[in-house]
Amino acid sequence: MAVEVLKEKWNSKVVEVTLGTGDKAVTLGGESTLPFLTFEGEMPNPPRFALEVFDTPPTDWPDILVEPYKDVINDPVAWAKKCVEYGADIVALRLVSAHPDGQNRSGAELAEVCKAVADAIDVPLMIIGCGVEEKDAEIFPVIGEALSGRNCLLSSATKDNYKPIVATCMVHGHSVVASAPLDINLSKQLNIMIMEMNLAPNRIVMDPLIGALGYGIEYSYSIIERMRLGALTGDKILAMPVVCFIGQEAWKAKEAKDPEVAEWGDYALRAIHWETVTTVALIQAGGHLFVMRHPKSLAEVKEHLKRISK
Repeated sequence: MAVEVLKEKWNSKVVEVTLGTGDKAVTLGGESTLPFLTFEGEMPNPPRFALEVFDTPPTDWPDILVEPYKDVINDPVAWAKKCVEYGADIVALRLVSAHPDGQNRSGAELAEVCKAVADAIDVPLMIIGCGVEEKDAEIFPVIGEALSGRNCLLSSATKDNYKPIVATCMVHGHSVVASAPLDINLSKQLNIMIMEMNLAPNRIVMDPLIGALGYGIEYSYSIIERMRLGALTGDKILAMPVVCFIGQEAWKAKEAKDPEVAEWGDYALRAIHWETVTTVALIQAGGHLFVMRHPKSLAEVKEHLKRISK
């Protein structure tokens, strides 16, 4: 007796956002179904992965995370090339030295670093600010101009600093990450404000903020899933792809940083798996771009995708 498979019918799809130029350009989104339910719709573009590069050596990374980059960690250009060797679809350059409480480097200084990295790689470049809204609003216009036409992804625009960053994207041909803290309505409000400046939806990527495994991942999963459902049911304000900053959250967890607690199991496996499992969970939730740190975690996630995509 044949068993009928019940299928959900969706009336819309996720917007496609393309980053970079040329043969190595990356397209996010485009799905007309929930993750991997390809009998109900299409997944034209697979999940994509970025590896992070810091423009100045990180001071709070555990040794296990430093190890893959130990020979290049003082040189962001060489570090970016290493990330490409490790299989990154995108390089995510984090401008730590811009922070006002640190080196407080100017937009012009940072633009030189960003341009050197962009010139050295053939994959798209994502640029992550220092996290201080006023400073990011100051530096991104300078950086965006220096990289004009390269279709970079600038991260992040918030409700308090989006105007100069979005204007830079419009003038110089970049895309923007719209960041709002784990609230559907706040994400929608920010998307509306950005689109009111006439930046097209296909140049916006949403960042709902996430929590890692054991640290609020359930709520993150729920928010991302609701965003995907909104896109599939025709909510144009929630139809953009989602970026998840996995590395910065997973490697904050004590389970990923503390090698001394024997009852938690083998530290080397535990630390890597904390990032891997966080990523896999949010892929199933409906995320599109995953900003990671350890190349071994990236390799594990890619192997998992091969298995479930057969």
